[in-house]
Amino acid sequence: MKKLIIAIDGHSSCGKSTVAKQIAAQLNYAYVDTGAMYRCVTLFAFQNFFINENKIDEEKLITRLNEIDIDFRYSAENQRNETYLNGTNVENEIRSLKISEMVSPIAKIKEVRAFLVQQQKKMGEKGAIVMDGRDIGTVVFPNANVKIFMTASVQIRAERRFKELKTSTPDVSFAEIFKNIEQRDFIDSNRAESPLRQADDAIVLDNSFLTPQEQLDWIMEKIKNKMV
Repeated sequence: MKKLIIAIDGHSSCGKSTVAKQIAAQLNYAYVDTGAMYRCVTLFAFQNFFINENKIDEEKLITRLNEIDIDFRYSAENQRNETYLNGTNVENEIRSLKISEMVSPIAKIKEVRAFLVQQQKKMGEKGAIVMDGRDIGTVVFPNANVKIFMTASVQIRAERRFKELKTSTPDVSFAEIFKNIEQRDFIDSNRAESPLRQADDAIVLDNSFLTPQEQLDWIMEKIKNKMV
């Protein structure tokens, strides 16, 4: 059976990571959350005071990129893959609104993208991998066997994100999240380096009104057609 490279791209907060993890589990494939990698660089920038009043000291960040080590480890206790930055579990910290507000500007930086794309390409050399992000099917793996482009309305995505964050961040407002998603869409789609776009051979999935199970079933059918 073929060892596929499965690329899942799309807008922020449309469930790419969730479904990518489900696919990887069903196929016993490796899963790489590239969004978490950019969030780790953003957290590193905050930790080292390279971000002040929403302004990024790009020069300092670029000179320190080689100090960043990112890996993913499976937690039997939490039954999920968790993200580690320089040996520390940062899974929850990188999901905060503070990180979300700055991750797209960080991801615009050419040197940051080159640094992470190099790592992502290496991770997928042997196939049998599911990777989600913004430019997986267009830049990281343009020859991926399966390319899915996911989207949903801003309203739906904001509602989902608000529901996800209201327990851990009770003071966050729906309006803040809605604005953040709109801003990230604009930045991701208009940046000079590897902008978010649908690959010509990608299959579009608008999951605005799909249940998680319906979404997974739909994608798995497309993948199985490629495995024969």
